[in-house]
Amino acid sequence: MANNGSAEMQDYNKCLPKRIILVRHGESTANTDEKIYGITADHKIPLSTNGIEQARQAGRSILDVVSEQGNSQNWKAYFYVSPYERTRSTLREIGRAFPRNRVRGVREECRIREQDFGNFQDYEKMKELKQIRNRYGRFFYRFPEGESGADVYDRVSTFLESLWRDIYMRRLTQDPADELNLVIVSHGLAVRIFLMKWFKWTVEQFESLKSPKNCEFRVMELGASGEYSLAIQHDDETLKRWGFSPEMIEDQKLRANYRGTWNDRSPWYLNTFFELAGSDHETAEKDGHEDGQNK
Repeated sequence: MANNGSAEMQDYNKCLPKRIILVRHGESTANTDEKIYGITADHKIPLSTNGIEQARQAGRSILDVVSEQGNSQNWKAYFYVSPYERTRSTLREIGRAFPRNRVRGVREECRIREQDFGNFQDYEKMKELKQIRNRYGRFFYRFPEGESGADVYDRVSTFLESLWRDIYMRRLTQDPADELNLVIVSHGLAVRIFLMKWFKWTVEQFESLKSPKNCEFRVMELGASGEYSLAIQHDDETLKRWGFSPEMIEDQKLRANYRGTWNDRSPWYLNTFFELAGSDHETAEKDGHEDGQNK
C-alpha cells in the first residue's frame, strides 16, 4: 500500500505545473487619471500607450523565465485572464513574445477580476472612501456599492478549487513531458489575495503586502519540497520590498528546499495565534508547580 501511495504521489507531482506566474495588468488610462472611473465603466478602461509597452516588455521577461533563457526544451504555457479590457490587452501584448506551438491554451476567468468599487465612481467620494478604508483595514472594508477584500478572497478561493481540478484532471496538458507554466493575468488586489489563499497567510500578513506595480509579476516555482515558493525566482530584498516579513521570507525558503511537512519547520505560524509550552514535560512541570502553590 505504501508503494502504491508513493507511486500515486509521484504521478500526481508529474502533472503539477512547474511555475504559476501572477501578472498585474499594464498601466491603464485610469492609473494616470482616476477621474476616468467616473465616465468609463471599470471593465472597459483600456491600457495607456505606456501600459502597452509595459505589457510587451513583460512578455519578453516572462518568456525568459519559462524558457529558462532558452535552455528548456519542453516548456509550455497556459494562460488565465481577467475579463477586463486592460487585462485582456495586457495578455494580447504578452502573447506577442510566445511562439504559438508553446501555448497550450487560454481561458477567460471572471473570478480573478478587479475588486468591485461600485459603478461609475465619483472621484472626490472615492478619495474619502479610500481614506476610510485605510483606517478600517483593506481586507474587511466593503465599498458601499462594491466589494471588500474578503469578498474577493471568497471568489478567488473558488477559482483555486477549479484550478486544482484542471491540474489534477490534466485539462491543461495531456503530455507528462510538458514543463507547464501557468500565467495568470489579473489585478493588484486579486494577485495578493491569490497568494494569501495559497500560502495561508493571515489577514495581518495580507495587510502588510504592497500591490504589484503595473506589469510586475510574481513567480511561484515548484521546489524540491514539492511545494511552490516565491524564493526560487525572487531574492530576499525583492520579497522584503513587496512587504514580506522575515518570517514570511523564511517560510518561502523552507517551501523551496525542505523535503517533508513544511509547517513542521514553521513554528512562527503557530506563534501568530497563541503561545505554546515547549513540550508535554514542560506543561506537566508547570501544572504541578501551580498545584503546589494552590494547596
